[in-house]
Amino acid sequence: MRRFVAEKAKNLITKTRTTYSSPCTTTYVLQRHTSSPLPSPSQSASVLRFLSTLHPSASDSMASDYSSTPVTLNNVNPKVLKCEYAVRGEIVNLAQKLQQDLKDNPGSHPFDEILYCNIGNPQSLAQQPITFFREVLALCDHPVILDKSETQGLFSADSIERAFQILDQIPGRATGAYSHSQGVKGLRDTIASGIEARDGFPADPNDIFLTDGASPAVHMMMQLLIGSENDGILCPIPQYPLYSASIALHGGTLVPYYLDEETGWGLEISELENQLKNAKSKGINVRALVVINPGNPTGQVLAEANQRDIVEFCKKEGLVLLADEVYQENVYVPEKQFHSFKKIARSMGFGEKDLSLVSFQSVSKGFYGECGKRGGYMEVTGFSPEIREQIYKVASVNLCSNISGQILASLVMSPPKVGDESYESFSAEKEAILSSLARRAKTLEDAFNSLEGVTCNKAEGAMYLFPRINLPAKAIKAAEEAKTAPDAFYARRLLNATGIVVVPGSGFGQRPGTWHFRCTILPQEEKLPAIVSRLTDFHKQFMDEFRG
Repeated sequence: MRRFVAEKAKNLITKTRTTYSSPCTTTYVLQRHTSSPLPSPSQSASVLRFLSTLHPSASDSMASDYSSTPVTLNNVNPKVLKCEYAVRGEIVNLAQKLQQDLKDNPGSHPFDEILYCNIGNPQSLAQQPITFFREVLALCDHPVILDKSETQGLFSADSIERAFQILDQIPGRATGAYSHSQGVKGLRDTIASGIEARDGFPADPNDIFLTDGASPAVHMMMQLLIGSENDGILCPIPQYPLYSASIALHGGTLVPYYLDEETGWGLEISELENQLKNAKSKGINVRALVVINPGNPTGQVLAEANQRDIVEFCKKEGLVLLADEVYQENVYVPEKQFHSFKKIARSMGFGEKDLSLVSFQSVSKGFYGECGKRGGYMEVTGFSPEIREQIYKVASVNLCSNISGQILASLVMSPPKVGDESYESFSAEKEAILSSLARRAKTLEDAFNSLEGVTCNKAEGAMYLFPRINLPAKAIKAAEEAKTAPDAFYARRLLNATGIVVVPGSGFGQRPGTWHFRCTILPQEEKLPAIVSRLTDFHKQFMDEFRG
């Protein structure tokens, strides 16, 4: 960063990624900045002014300011250096700086706002929270209003009743108190009942570990399964970078299996078998298989028959099945349905001792989008009592997850039912959000497929599209000269020209020689025509600039 500021008068430079042989391993290099197509002199001056304000006190001597500090890149944990998380990577950092520049210098760029299409964060893009959920949370967080006469007119009867029920389950009736390390027992009871209602098979509240979103649960399982770099985890490519990052942080080896883009991002058992065999030949002890359903970043929904094959594969090979099911509510095509892997396994006759399975759920996705509340859970089945004690020990190190997130997780798995006062409004809010997401997915899918050299599979579920870009040779050469991945080169140019933030496919992993980017379907529906127009104009200019 100091070198970046010190050289600002000579070159505009940005940090970029260069992707190496591993589908998810990246490093940082510096490149000369290639600006948006056809920038005006005033825009170039604006960018210079913007960069000069990032660190006004910077000088060449700053590079040595921290030379005597005890932590340097030479002695920091190498696992941290290896870890990458593209969803909040360099493109997003640049976007945040551009956003500040727009605030400080209105009109300084060829766009008036930054559109964050990089992350599944619905409420940041104006999605409204579910009324029933927020009423219950408000009443639980400030229970004194439960006894006020005005409350009956401000809150629904079922939200008041639910708040009383929840408070009775929480130690001291206080959302500011610690809970059991697995989460409040009464809330776990509610979640287990919700899982039973969803799957048609029993669920045990003692199998539930409530966490601050699904991410800590993933880290917890990686801590349990990875002992050294000889321990491998089979992960889909493309994958959500949480998995590559957590595997790197815990010192394991990511064993990639490639989804088949030509068949709508299909998961082929033959590919799993080949990658497992290849890993074993290198001395890797493969411990688990990660499956993301519905897919992130690819948006596919697995067919039930495919899920059965996956369960059989894990059973045969003795692998833990790590089922990322946080998008279970986000299915947009009538020919597909979400089925949990636990439901599939139990319907095949596999019981508690036949298959080790961990299912992840979150309040951040679905139609609720409560990302900032950090609620989620994992359901852990098929582990011995001795191993469960170890999982509990790891959970107890963090004391407990936040209580608001725990409450939300219970509400997600036990929403209003027919006959409840909130049922109709709840159902209307849910339907409005999901139907709008389906329309937005279709609009963006059609827009991407209309662009020269771009192909995009249907978004069957989740919150993303992952279009493939067939870039001209000149663009790939320009990216190589800039020492950056071609899709990162494209994404940076897109941001500088339009203010639209997407994530380069190289951050998720992809087949060698292919280039993609991930774009959420979350921008407000009324803004999509303008987004599509800006994207279309940019893409045409980009292709014209680098064609032949």
